[in-house]
Amino acid sequence: MASALFLQLIATFSFLLSSCFAGPLSLQSRAVSSSDYDKLSRFEQFAAAAYCPGNSNVASGGKKLTCAAGNCPSVEAADVETVYEFQNSLATDVTGYIAVDKTNGLTVLAFRGSKSVRNFITDVQFPTVATDLCNGCKVSQGFWTSWLEARDGVLAALKTTAASYPSSKVVVVGHSLGGAIADLATAEIKKGGTPADLYTFGAPRIGGATTSSFISNQGLGNIYRTTHKNDPVPRLPPVPLGFVHISPEYYITSPNGVTPTAADITRYSGSINLLGNTGSNPLQLDISAHGWYFNAIGACGGSDFEFRK
Repeated sequence: MASALFLQLIATFSFLLSSCFAGPLSLQSRAVSSSDYDKLSRFEQFAAAAYCPGNSNVASGGKKLTCAAGNCPSVEAADVETVYEFQNSLATDVTGYIAVDKTNGLTVLAFRGSKSVRNFITDVQFPTVATDLCNGCKVSQGFWTSWLEARDGVLAALKTTAASYPSSKVVVVGHSLGGAIADLATAEIKKGGTPADLYTFGAPRIGGATTSSFISNQGLGNIYRTTHKNDPVPRLPPVPLGFVHISPEYYITSPNGVTPTAADITRYSGSINLLGNTGSNPLQLDISAHGWYFNAIGACGGSDFEFRK
């Protein structure tokens, strides 16, 4: 209960002060197209697959991507095979995979989220550090350290994969902490000149206005930052500490345990969206909402993946 109260206090404080940041606010919104809906649903399943231990435990890959929890049926129905897997890095436990989807012509880089939301909230490092993404791009120290641990291996594997599958489109996905790392990975991939689409689910804020603007306006691919009503993680780190989101946001309003329809999702532009996750029901926090997007996204995490107040 103490951790839930702590979350409520900082999320409420963040909301109240966010109204003072007139510049980044945005009320631009639109309904989600059927095409975008299909893509959100499909790539949420790739993010879910990152929680399944069997998809990240053999560096050389070569395995069909599967989900023992049964929460990635469209991925399993396609011809998808891992080409690079990584797990349990020394400092940050960054874990994930690169897989080639031969059915849909995709190369998917996926990062696993933290296995315990309570641990994530306790361990998140709010102080920012300078990065080499852009002049003035500062990022949460913990997120940046995680990306640095994975960076060399991931970029080398993507280069090798591109040589074997030159027409394959790069897509980067992640849930929770994995979404934060996916933000940074996508920014670096695009900075190197490779187009990439980004799909995150329940990702926290990673940096300030300069970082947000840089990533949001890079081009070379689309951004689908997806949030769920009352999910507390996208409200962290707090706005008063200088953190804002990348844009746009795809905001899901359907309840836990129900697969959303296109009508349940609204797209908002801007780095502080008071009609999206940040401002809607600021006094309501539901950790269970973090574990449900199009399905139980962390179900493969087993008993260690807990969403408890």
